[in-house]
Amino acid sequence: MKLVGVSGTLAGEKTPVAVSSVLAAVRHLDPGIQTELIDLRDFEIEFAAGLPLAAYNEDTWNVVQKILSADFLVFGTPIYQASLTGALKNLFDHLPEHAFRNKVTGMVATGLTDKHFLVLNYHLGSILSYFKGLIPTNNVFILNDSFDIETDELTDMQMKERVGKLAKEMIDLQRGIMKRE
Repeated sequence: MKLVGVSGTLAGEKTPVAVSSVLAAVRHLDPGIQTELIDLRDFEIEFAAGLPLAAYNEDTWNVVQKILSADFLVFGTPIYQASLTGALKNLFDHLPEHAFRNKVTGMVATGLTDKHFLVLNYHLGSILSYFKGLIPTNNVFILNDSFDIETDELTDMQMKERVGKLAKEMIDLQRGIMKRE
C-alpha cells in the first residue's frame, strides 16, 4: 500500500510537519506501507483553467498522477479565513470527479484559533466526499501553539496521540476496502 500526504500550503512549516507526522505514524504502525509527502511549496501547480491535464506543466501532471496512483491519502491545510488554502483548492480542480473512489482520505489542519476546527468536516470533508473519498472519523485539527515556536516541531503529546489514532484508522479502513475489491 502507498499513502500520499499532501501539504496544501505555500507558506510556513506547521502544515507540512502535521502531514509528515501522519506519514511517520503510519510507517511506525506498518513499516511496509510506502509513504510520500507532496509539499505544494516544492511544485509549480498551474492555475486550473478547465483544460485537459495534458495541457498543464510537468509539475501539475506529476502531482496529479502521484495523487491518483496512491492507495490512500491524507490532506493537510492551514485554515485561512475559515477555509482551506487556495493552492489546495486549485489542486483539487485538476482532479477527475471519482479521483478518490475506494480510497481513504484523511484530513489534518493547523490553525491559530479553535474556532476553525469544523472547517475539516464541513468544507474540506465535503470536497473529499465529492471525489468519492472515504473520510475517517479521527481527523485532526492542530492549534498553532501545539508546535515549538522555534523549530515548528509538533510537541503537544495529546495531538501526537490523535495523529496516531488517525493513522491507525486510515490503515484499518484502507485494508478493509482492499479486501473487498
